[in-house]
Amino acid sequence: MTDKNEKKIKDDYEYSRDTYYEILEKGKESMELMIEVARESEHPRAFEVLSTMMKNMADVNDKLMDLNKKNKDINQKDEPKQLGNTTNNLFVGTTTDLQRLIHNENQGVVIDAEPESE
Repeated sequence: MTDKNEKKIKDDYEYSRDTYYEILEKGKESMELMIEVARESEHPRAFEVLSTMMKNMADVNDKLMDLNKKNKDINQKDEPKQLGNTTNNLFVGTTTDLQRLIHNENQGVVIDAEPESE
């Protein structure tokens, strides 16, 4: 990925993240006001609006987390995947199968047990 594309992606991520934070902050303020309205009016519609606001806030939180996951995925694509260490290997087959496998891998390879001295 080019530096220009990386900068665009980073800028878009930061902008989206900031927007979600602003939405959440404004939503908190609005929800506090709506709680007061619902308490004082005791009208069912006010409580319905309040519950919708709460659901919308939860959705924005989920979108913020998804944004972070997507950003992590984009950044990991650039890095080579590292393989873990293999502690134990298990071969399932006969001794003959194992010898054929080893022979085919080493075919044409000469292993010199005693290197020539100069």
